[in-house]
Amino acid sequence: MKFLGKPRSLTAAFLPVCCLLLKILQPGHCHSYDNRYAGHKVIRLIPKSEEEALALKSVSHQLKVDLWQPSSISYVSEGTITDVRVTQNASRTLLAILQETNIQYKVLIEDLQKAVENENSVHTQRNRRSLSEYNYEVYHSLEDIQSWMHHLNQTQPGLVRVFPIGRSFEGRSLLIIQLGRKSQVYKRAVWIDCGIHAREWIGPAFCQWFVKEAILTYKTDPAMRKMLNHLYFYIMPVLNVDGYHFSWTHDRFWRKTRSRNSKFHCRGVDANRNWKVKWCDEGASADPCDDTYCGPFPESEPEVKAVANFLRKHRKRIRAYLSFHAYAQMLLYPYSYKHATIPNFSCVEFAAHKAVKALRSVHGIRYRHGPASQTLYVSSGNSMDWAYKNGIPYSFAFELRDTGYFGFLLPEMLIKPTCTETMLAVKNITMHLLKNCP
Repeated sequence: MKFLGKPRSLTAAFLPVCCLLLKILQPGHCHSYDNRYAGHKVIRLIPKSEEEALALKSVSHQLKVDLWQPSSISYVSEGTITDVRVTQNASRTLLAILQETNIQYKVLIEDLQKAVENENSVHTQRNRRSLSEYNYEVYHSLEDIQSWMHHLNQTQPGLVRVFPIGRSFEGRSLLIIQLGRKSQVYKRAVWIDCGIHAREWIGPAFCQWFVKEAILTYKTDPAMRKMLNHLYFYIMPVLNVDGYHFSWTHDRFWRKTRSRNSKFHCRGVDANRNWKVKWCDEGASADPCDDTYCGPFPESEPEVKAVANFLRKHRKRIRAYLSFHAYAQMLLYPYSYKHATIPNFSCVEFAAHKAVKALRSVHGIRYRHGPASQTLYVSSGNSMDWAYKNGIPYSFAFELRDTGYFGFLLPEMLIKPTCTETMLAVKNITMHLLKNCP
């Protein structure tokens, strides 16, 4: 079975025509987004005082900016690195205000449309080890990813079992991969999810890379063999399937799910603010139009509900929970919803420290690590805290590359180095787990 990658290096002149053909032949593979980001900019701002932070919050509300980091405007205070996406008209207004108020800023992306088109245009052909010609160094549509999962299920019966755990709001199958040598003996497990936020494409790319590496190195790498012999990995390459699909077909920077609420015109819920742990408190919004909208009630999203049900059912078996996000280069652990030290802090901190050290050894990329509330910001209703509170002792959230130069538009040429270094960090955490630290 041959898998098709995306069309490569289409020139701007032929893009509209090619996109029309692609929409007919390969829906979900076209990235012009009808030129919707023409003139948009991504600007980094750093308020030097609380007065500047207040001014920044005010102007952000007025101009309806798309916040890239932090995830909520409520987090902006003195010294907060703040990345915003603004339309062409809004950017003129914003830049004028910034110059007038003397707020420090830097234009990270001058022309967002060009950056979107370049995200997957830099591509060098080289021989790749791959499973059935599938290319792990490009981003893949949801259709591609799910076809790849079904293909693995058919071709790797000794190590792989693919099964659904539910359906999304729009009716798509929520598939997970059970990876590990099949055994009648009771085995502990590790849960890995990617793509809880739609626009963070490097997440699903890593989940696929992890599966590929595990299968290809099982026979030659003693550490991988030990991991797959002693544990099951439950891997969900795309948790927010509807949102991810929408980020391919309509809006590259969509974050939330795609659920509808009859009372509001805005769609979607932040799938990482919808968990029943200090739900809809600090760092979450009750406004359905906000990117951090917590939803009408905990587990209102069928995607969240399905994962929570699966984790509840297997809570005694699952010893680690790993969730992959972008961007910031951080390895976070609980708590996120409060400033407090977790009971098994020394074990978790040691595992995190070793993991980021291993990650840095590959390409010299530095990750910050620590409790999420201190390292990033306080946020309630997220999956990492929920997993920990529900009895999973090792609960981590990775914020993958980069720190803002590309932001959510991490080029495909950086998939391999990002995944290679992250792979080492995950193996480190998993091997630590096998050493029985409580």
